[in-house]
Amino acid sequence: MKKLTVFTPTYNRKKLLPRVYKSLCMQENMDFVWLVVDDGSDDGTGDLIKGYQEEGKLSIIYHYQENGGKMRAHNRGVVMAETPLFVCLDSDDHFTKNAVNDILETWKKVENNDSFAGIIAHKGSDEGHTLYGQRFPDNSDTTLKGLYERGFKGETTLVLRTDLLKKNLFPEIPGEKYVPEDYVYDRIDRGRVFCVLPKILTICEIIRHGYTDDVKRLRDENPTAWFLYYGQRVGNTRMSLLRIKYASHYIRFEKKALKQYRVLYPLPPLMRLLGLPGAFLLLLKGKR
Repeated sequence: MKKLTVFTPTYNRKKLLPRVYKSLCMQENMDFVWLVVDDGSDDGTGDLIKGYQEEGKLSIIYHYQENGGKMRAHNRGVVMAETPLFVCLDSDDHFTKNAVNDILETWKKVENNDSFAGIIAHKGSDEGHTLYGQRFPDNSDTTLKGLYERGFKGETTLVLRTDLLKKNLFPEIPGEKYVPEDYVYDRIDRGRVFCVLPKILTICEIIRHGYTDDVKRLRDENPTAWFLYYGQRVGNTRMSLLRIKYASHYIRFEKKALKQYRVLYPLPPLMRLLGLPGAFLLLLKGKR
């Protein structure tokens, strides 16, 4: 059995996938399977991947499903994965040539320690520059929350234990197609640490119409998902201005969230009182 699943969710990204494929073919360590979940593409993505399968250079699994959004594609990939480790490599990203070997060599050091949830490494704009110029404050094992509390503000490559992902799937909300990734990562982060790998594993291109640049639309179209995200964040954060901010956003999305999900994260009366002024300001700014 392979040790690592490299998972690529895709929707009409045929033009970008050759770069992903090329970076995987260049890996020095081939102990991985490339799992592509096609979320309803109609641009010939299926034919492209089947052609790659016929070349026989990589172990490739391809799955097509009706369009349901990244969270459903991710859930399908996790359910299908049979390796101990799982990493998401989006169609607009690609690996450095040593990425797989760096992952597996690092994991050998901690794989028998159940307190580790996985590996955390850098994303880069190229092989020599981390995304936004951010570097980890140190190389000690850390929770994700602890990393950001120590001042890190960049984006990361997360390699996760597949068994933990299988226990923490994204909620599949009727009528919505997106859930913030941190909703799942926050759950996995509780009581576990990540092995810090201070290397760039993923070269990331922020494309104009990708998820990163389209937050406003995602919030408008997926209010229940954001309600769940902020509800969980309120519960996980100690009393602070940040917790009050989360409460304000919780109130902002509460009325639009589907009724059956509102009971999952009841807001304490004090936090509702403290969050109301911020929610009112968000309303005045047109953030409904």
